Amino acid sequence: MARDSQAALVALNRFGFGARGGASGDLINAASDPRGFVKAELVRASGVLLEAPGLQSTQQLGQAVFAYQDQVRQAREAAKAAAPAETPPPAPTEQKPGLRRNLSLNAAATEVAGQMTEAKPADNKPADNAARPDAMQPNAAAPPAAKPAPQPLNVIQKTFRSEALARLQRATLATCGFTERLVAFWSNHFCISATKGELARIWAGAFEREAIRPHVLGRFADMLKAVEQHPAMLFFLDNQQSLGPDSRAGQNRKRGLNENLAREIMELHTLGVGGGYTQEDVTSLARIITGWTFAGRQGQLGTPGSFVFNANAHQPGAQMLLGKSYEAAGLVQGEAALADIARHSSTANFIATKFARHFVADDPPPRLVARLREIFVKTDGDLKALAAALVDSDEAWKAPLTKMRSPYDFLVASGRLLARVPEDPGAYLNNLNLLGQPLWSPAGPNGFPDTSAAWAAPEGMKLRLDIAAQMGARLGPNIDPLDLLEFAAADAASIETRRTIERAESRQQALALLLMSPEMQRR
Repeated sequence: MARDSQAALVALNRFGFGARGGASGDLINAASDPRGFVKAELVRASGVLLEAPGLQSTQQLGQAVFAYQDQVRQAREAAKAAAPAETPPPAPTEQKPGLRRNLSLNAAATEVAGQMTEAKPADNKPADNAARPDAMQPNAAAPPAAKPAPQPLNVIQKTFRSEALARLQRATLATCGFTERLVAFWSNHFCISATKGELARIWAGAFEREAIRPHVLGRFADMLKAVEQHPAMLFFLDNQQSLGPDSRAGQNRKRGLNENLAREIMELHTLGVGGGYTQEDVTSLARIITGWTFAGRQGQLGTPGSFVFNANAHQPGAQMLLGKSYEAAGLVQGEAALADIARHSSTANFIATKFARHFVADDPPPRLVARLREIFVKTDGDLKALAAALVDSDEAWKAPLTKMRSPYDFLVASGRLLARVPEDPGAYLNNLNLLGQPLWSPAGPNGFPDTSAAWAAPEGMKLRLDIAAQMGARLGPNIDPLDLLEFAAADAASIETRRTIERAESRQQALALLLMSPEMQRR
């Protein structure tokens, strides 16, 4: 079979994280059978799961963070009890008038100068200390204070970094990276934000491992249920605060519904804007999922940090949702509603469009969207079949590589090409923050944007160039960028890219230019 370098570039960049450097041979292997190369990862379902030493379950992490919070509280109380009683400061013998507010700059300077003149000695003789070199100089620059020792990481910070490192290492080492791209897509689709609070931050990685990864090659309905019942999502969208107005807890606490989770389930997770639901449907779903919560630190409802159904908070009675009545059945009422929403025609259209937009083009080909929608409906939301249909479509291979890589994709692709498996996540996390895509921390429940315009802004490209230049300065002397170009694209590289690298003034500059080339920035 003839080798097709251009199709191999599409296989690696559009569906994966780009070719690995070193002796991987990714481009050559992909060139022999581009579609088979990508689809090979779909037959290894266990390869999507992520297990690493030290990674703990949501329940274990919940108990750890509750214990940590108790320790912090006890330490503060002890410090407050041990602090000596404050004594009022002695009254000054003479007080100079302070600077008056709202002075002009010249007036302020004049007043300061006047105060300094009053402080000078009456004569012009040097002060005693100035005449003795061995004496302390009151106006001499003090030696720089020693930097305080860095504080040890707490359990929340350690956990977040461990989860981030495991994810980055998996993406860097993957053969093609298609399943890891699928994980990143679904994790952003069903996003939480680690900035919500300590529970969200310590649970961010576990949420992806437990609610996303097991279902990436499974059924959409199963992923939807796992996501909406995960403590991280319930905490992120405040469903633990939602009480049925007529429930026992609602009547006792005089609190009612919180519609955050119900609204995002319909608007962002399934039906999409314009998907045929009304505000009354949002309210009905919010009633249906009251009682979906997680056990707190006291463990009164169950193991701390675990999903529980609190019948005392659940709104009693049947509910009408999207034209269908759901009988009062406690937890099952909500699960039945989610199962039906997962199979709704608007959900199929929303998911197919978003899936094609992510992998192919900001304006995906209508025929491709229609085909993916058909597969989604026909297979009852089989996500493995959906991914295979994408790879099998001619549209996915014919569309030009014009989509801009997200910051995460760009940094992972660079690490793969440079054959550098991260041992510490710090540099990646810092650069993701700098580039506007902090890991697991989107600004809102709609996740990070998925269009080229969002990531191709001039300021963002300038920051990418700065990072590429830093990589070039650090690694360039020991790397031949032309060799890396062969690993990345071979004869699929454009003439312009090859000439630009050849004409670079140094290896450092050439490496930076390679990392900023279309072959590395576009997918």
